Order: sequence, then C-alpha cells, then structure tokens
Amino acid sequence: MITSSEKQLKRRSVWSLALDQKYLFLMSLPFACWIIVFNYVPLWGWVMAFQKFRPGVPFSEQQWVGLDNFIQLFSDPQFYLVLRNTLAMSFMGLAAGYTAPIIFAILLNEIRVVAFKRTMQTISYLPHFVSWVVVAGLITKMLAVDGGTVNAILLTLHIIDQPIQFLAIGEWFWGIVTLSDLWKEMGWSSIIYLAAISGIDPELYDAAKVDGAGRIRRIWHITLPGIRSTIMIMMILSIGWLTSIGFEKQFLLGNPIVQDYSQVLDLYVLNYGIKLGRFSYGTAIGIVNTIVSITLLLLANRLFKRWTQESVF
Repeated sequence: MITSSEKQLKRRSVWSLALDQKYLFLMSLPFACWIIVFNYVPLWGWVMAFQKFRPGVPFSEQQWVGLDNFIQLFSDPQFYLVLRNTLAMSFMGLAAGYTAPIIFAILLNEIRVVAFKRTMQTISYLPHFVSWVVVAGLITKMLAVDGGTVNAILLTLHIIDQPIQFLAIGEWFWGIVTLSDLWKEMGWSSIIYLAAISGIDPELYDAAKVDGAGRIRRIWHITLPGIRSTIMIMMILSIGWLTSIGFEKQFLLGNPIVQDYSQVLDLYVLNYGIKLGRFSYGTAIGIVNTIVSITLLLLANRLFKRWTQESVF
C-alpha cells in the first residue's frame, strides 16, 4: 500500500522532472497548440451533421434533424459505390506503397558505391516535391493517344495494333492511380526504412560474413528482423489512413467516362455536399469516414499486437 509520504515524493519527482525538462516542454508547446487548434477545435463542427445547417443563421436557430443525414447517406447507392472505390484504391495503394519502399530501401542499402547511392536517393526523393497537378499532366501526356510515350512504345514493339485510351477504361483507372502514386512517393517513403536499417549493428553483418552467409541471407536474417518493429508500426498507421486518401489524384486523372471508378469519399463530399450547399450531409460523410478509419486502426493494432507483439499504443 502506497503511503501519503510516498505519494508526495512521487509527485515531487514528477514536478522536478518537468522543471528539468522545461525547455523541451516549451519547444513542443507550439506543436501541441497547432494540433489542438487544427485537429480538435474543428470537431465542434460535427454538430452540423445533426442539423439542417443554413449559413448565416445563429446556432440556436438551426433546425435539428437528428440522424436524418446519416439515414439518407446509407440509403444512397452512390455512397456504396464511392466507398468501394475508396477502399479498393486504398488497399491497392497500401499493398504497393508499403512493400515497394521497403524493397527499395534494402536495395539502396546494399549499394556500396556511395556516390551512386546518394544520386539514386536524391532522384527517388524528387517526385515527392512535385505537385499532383504536374504529375497528373505528365501521366495524361504519357498515356495520350496522340503522341503518348506508352502507346508509341507499344506500337513500336507491335504489342498493340492501335492506340489505347488508357484513361477512358474504368477497370484500369485504379491501377493507373496506384502506379502514379507509387512513382511519386516510393523514394520519400523509403527514408524511414533507411533510417531504421542504419541503426542495425554493423557487427551483425560482419559476423554473418564470417559464418559464410551470402547477401540474400544477411538481408533475410539481419536486415528484415532489424527493421521489423518499424515495418509493423508503419503498417498499422497506414491502415488507419486507408479511407483518407484525398481526392487530388482521382480529381485530376479522372473524367466522366470513368466516374464510376474514380469517385472517392472526398470527391463525394465535394460533389454531393459542398457544391450543392448540403453542408450537413457532407459533414455526416466526414464523420462516417473518420469512424471507419478509427475502427480500422484499432482493429489492425489489436491484430498485430496479438500476432507479433508490436503495437502503436
């Protein structure tokens, strides 16, 4: 049983520790304020989902409609189509955008020529800083029927007889978006894995060489186990953001022909909520999106904690 004197001593130790680290707390204060202002304060706007919100009308005079917006949302067949597109592109992006950076980081780590390694790193990072507007323009130009690089190569190799309208085939849209996003973000996403690999004790590799282990075996038995915790945590966090994939890629690469495959939740909010002045309906969609994301995060964290003993919290 903890006595009152022990409690006071523990309380004093906490305060003394806080005083010793006061500069660290002051440094983190702006970031804490930023999170509160831009992530928690806006949650007050969720009450709009339970109202028939009218701009310019005082809060006390807004009409409350209960769960009508949610009932209308789940009764709309378009919502399930949009949810399918969102989850499909999210899982494809997770499968490609999660494994490719790991492989790329391992391959970079195996390069022994330092100058070449740094050059490859720099080149792979650059697309991350390019706007999606520019990337979408490049992809559209490359896949164009007239003068498109991809069609020109396929025609030259006699793989096809006539140009293909890639961006007009709905079934191909998910793959085009996934590959475009992979090209843009793979190098940047590999940074954290390169940092984790650099933290592995070099003596482990030296000992493995003495034991006769080849490069593949060293990767399999040292590198991958060494970054296992990082891989698991990044996987859990990635699953939590599955439904929050944005809309820039789909908006810029999509067109009315492939609308049934290109429209995602954020575009659905824009087209059927904000543009039509249905702010309450758009807020309800955002709440559902958040609840699905949190559920996936908690489920993934629980499963990985049970299987691998690794978790975010």
